[in-house]
Formats: sequence, structure tokens, C-alpha cells
Amino acid sequence: MLDNKLEEKLSGIRTPFYYYEMDVLGLTVDNIKREADRYGFKVHYALKSNANPKILRILSSSGFGADCVSGNEIEMATECGFSSEDIVFAGVGKTDEEIITGIDNDIFCFNVESAEEVSIINDLSRKKEYISRISLRINPNVEANTHKYITTGIEESKFGINMRDIEDVTSLLGKLDNIELLGLHFHIGSQIRQMDAFKRLCSRINEILGWFEAHNVPVRHINVGGGLGINYDDPEELPDFAEYFGIFNEHLERNDEQVIHFEPGRSVTGQSGSLITRVLYVKKGTQTDFAVVDAGMTDLIRPALYSAHHKIENISSVKKHGKYNVVGPICESSDSFGKYIDLPETHRGDLLAIRSAGAYGEVMASNYNLRKKAVSVFSDEI
Repeated sequence: MLDNKLEEKLSGIRTPFYYYEMDVLGLTVDNIKREADRYGFKVHYALKSNANPKILRILSSSGFGADCVSGNEIEMATECGFSSEDIVFAGVGKTDEEIITGIDNDIFCFNVESAEEVSIINDLSRKKEYISRISLRINPNVEANTHKYITTGIEESKFGINMRDIEDVTSLLGKLDNIELLGLHFHIGSQIRQMDAFKRLCSRINEILGWFEAHNVPVRHINVGGGLGINYDDPEELPDFAEYFGIFNEHLERNDEQVIHFEPGRSVTGQSGSLITRVLYVKKGTQTDFAVVDAGMTDLIRPALYSAHHKIENISSVKKHGKYNVVGPICESSDSFGKYIDLPETHRGDLLAIRSAGAYGEVMASNYNLRKKAVSVFSDEI
């Protein structure tokens, strides 16, 4: 838990910076491994949520595989200790260069999203005298009830292959010599906290598996993607991995030879990270005061991009409370972390913690306005 007792340790560090609570990350990893191992599930961490090298090395040493969405992520994963045989490569727009990176690294599987992509991977593999292993990312048309920008499993989505096209794709596979079909891949969205969405996904996967069985197309691996959300209102609450993995064990109709794969990201690292920022000015407003901080949307873009909510805490003050709009210095009106935030009486120099920022925070940072990127600070190093 972050509180004013931590301020002395953090006060000498140049703000803004990302602060990672390594005990929280360790507890999260232990929970995931215990619950996934209960059913023999394979977990691939989604690098897109946080690609900090120290965190990646911890996850690779803990036995996680890697879920990558670019060639650079593949290279980072291998550099940080992930075994190539545990790397899956997804993405609707893989370039030829990125596909070759996957081939050269002998990754476990390409999650492919169109018939044309299958053909391109086959052509590039033939030139390398290589057999590429693939899973077909199928669009299950399951509503995830999450933000429209992170909903990926409905029919009108750029992601995945629609079931109406699957027969054509499987027919194509029979004509290609440098492709090996391993299984199927699904992903319906991100920040999903209504567990019924995963039950609906299981039901739909069961229907689709029935189609493949009826057409004598073997499916050895089933990748159900990620998407498990976190509680942004309560940073101390970890996701319920027991319920999450239990749903798939109970509702997914698999045979003894089929391996189930998961691709969590946010739920692994989200609650372990906070963006620490210092108050530059307190500006009087008509209805509420503005706490102007030195972090901006360049450091954490989620509130500006998704209107996302992050709990904000003043770790310098415990005095009487007031309402503040917490805003950054960027020359954009959307550079705001929250409006009417209840905080202790806040002054110039106070440290604020923007919580639950361990996923889609540091990894999405930019240098807009030519700003320096926030550094990373780890609890076990201070």
C-alpha cells in the first residue's frame, strides 16, 4: 500500500516516474501459476501491456510464455529469457520482416487473422525451407461489454477470421506445404470484469470446435486470449484468478490431448505499478481547484485515450480533504487524470500516486512536446 510513510523514500527521485511494488507483482505471479497449473493451462504474458525488461525477466524466469504483437516484442522476449518455443505472435498487420523474425526465432506459433496472411506466411516459410506453425484467430462474435476501443471479438472488427470464411481458409491450408495448423485462437477484448463474458466465450468455442471435428480438422491447441480486468477503484485488490481459470476448466469442452493457452497482460502487472508525480501548482477554479502535476498524457495516456479512471492518492498529505481536477502540463485539454478527485489538502511539491498504472502505462509513453519519458523505480531497489 502506498501512503505518506513511503514519501521519504521517494521524495529524492526526479518525477514523474513509474514505481513498481515488486511484492505485489510476486504475489500476482504466484496466484496465476498456482491456479493455472491446477488445470495444466499454459500462460503467455502479453508484452504489449508492459515491456519493462526487469519485469519481463521475472516473468520469464517464473515459467511464463510470451504473447507478442510485433517483431521487436519477439526480440525483446528472447533477450529477456522467454523460450522461443513458448512465444506466440499475434496481430492483424504483421509485416514480412516481422514474420521472418518469427521464423528465424523458431517461435511456437503464429496466430493468423486472414487467408491472405496464411498464404504470405507459407510463401516466406518456403523461401526459408521452414514449416511455420499457426493457429487461426477466429472471431467468435462474443460481446465483451467493455470499452469500444478494446472490444475485439465482434463481427465488425478488424481482428480475426469470421466463421463464414473458415471453410475457405481450411481448404486453403490443404494446399500449402509450409504451414502446420496447431489450433485456434480467440480474444474478445480487454478489461473484462463480467465473468459471464468468458462463459459465453467458452460456449461459442465449444460450437466452433464441433465444426472442426465434423470437418475432420484436428485442433490440438486452444488459445482463449486474455482480457481479464482489474479493479481500478481498489488498487489493493488482485484479480480473482481462481474464478477466471475455473470458468474455462468447467465450461470449455476439451479432450485430454488439447492444451489450453491464455494471454493475460493487464491482470499480471496492472496493480503492481503507480505513476508518481509532483504537484507543480494549485490553481483556483470556479467550482474546483486544479492540481497541476509534472506528469502528463505523455506518461499515462489511458485517461485521455479511453476516459479511463485511475485512483489518485496524495502520499504527502493527510490533512483535510478537498476536490481537485488533477491535470498535466501538456498543451492539450484532454491532458487530465481525473476531475473532482477527493484528495487531502494539496500543495505545491506534494507527491501524488496515480494507481493501477502497471499496464498500458509506461509502455505507451511518448515524447510529445519533446518531454523526457518517466523512468522506472522498483521497490526492491530503494
